[in-house]
Amino acid sequence: MSEIIYVQAVIIPKPEHVGDVQREMLSMVAASRQEEGCLVYDLLKDEQDGQIRFHVQERYRDMDAVQAHRGSEHYRAYRARAGDWFASAPQVTVLSEVDVAEH
Repeated sequence: MSEIIYVQAVIIPKPEHVGDVQREMLSMVAASRQEEGCLVYDLLKDEQDGQIRFHVQERYRDMDAVQAHRGSEHYRAYRARAGDWFASAPQVTVLSEVDVAEH
């Protein structure tokens, strides 16, 4: 039986690239939601002390689907374009379920 995998990412763009990162991430949302193993791919943002942070909440049917996402053409293209737009490296956390109400 496969295990649902959750991925949470925090992306902090340089102030001059907030719009660029948001546009790229919206493109990633559309493409990632079409992946066979992607169950959820949501983009959120917050602002603290004038700094915008994007949060990506992802859910995949299993680790193979996570790897397929990371190997996808749209993911590789996004990383190639957006690499120097970040104030720091994206913080990515991969999680597994302990007690989740529903999928």
